[in-house]
Amino acid sequence: MIKGLHAMFYSADPPATRAFLRDKLDLPFCDVGDGWLIFDLAEAEVGSHPLMPEQGRAKPGHDISFYTDDIEATVTALKAKGVEFKGAIEDCGFGLATEMSVPGDLVVTLYEPRYKKT
Repeated sequence: MIKGLHAMFYSADPPATRAFLRDKLDLPFCDVGDGWLIFDLAEAEVGSHPLMPEQGRAKPGHDISFYTDDIEATVTALKAKGVEFKGAIEDCGFGLATEMSVPGDLVVTLYEPRYKKT
């Protein structure tokens, strides 16, 4: 039976991406050897969305986002740690969201869901 979700960032600079996840987002981790860090999150969820060509998602694929229960406080705390955001927090219907820059030429959505988590 499925027990969880393992997601992967393919990064132009893996050590910098790992340091960001460890030092900026404070994610718990284990080192599986040679600096390969595996980060442990207490929660995960998976959704299935239609293609959205108007948003640049015209081909099947996958996406990674982080969620929080207080986006304003989380953005403020992350900015204090030097995390850069691509824009303001916006109402996206499903919740409030913004995008953050992650070392390794990555952009990751951070959102506060409006839906009830189980």
